[in-house]
Amino acid sequence: VQLQASGGGFVQAGGSLRLSCAASGGIFSNYRLAWFRQAPGKEREFVAAISRSGDITYYVDSLKGRFTISRDNAKNTVYLQMNSLKPEDTAVYYCAARSSVVHTTTPDGYYYWGQGTLVTVSS
Repeated sequence: VQLQASGGGFVQAGGSLRLSCAASGGIFSNYRLAWFRQAPGKEREFVAAISRSGDITYYVDSLKGRFTISRDNAKNTVYLQMNSLKPEDTAVYYCAARSSVVHTTTPDGYYYWGQGTLVTVSS
């Protein structure tokens, strides 16, 4: 499956952005999907994940309540709604997919990756 992330940009602190990740080349509903991010000089970190049907979501504790992951299997797209953005949210955001039924937060557990979209939050 190929993934194409979009929606990044420049936003002031307190603002919102919605990232999208469109998939092609596979049966979208067969994949668990996730968002990761990587800030300059830091390792890639887990942000959120969603089950194949979209009924179960997972978040890193520090982002619960501000970020929301969702998916539309009819549109082969996964979203990340980001609210109340902070300068420390500045990073390249990646969408990722795995076909396993088991949830994981480790990047190595995801087989397919989008190219990343840059989010910059100014103070």
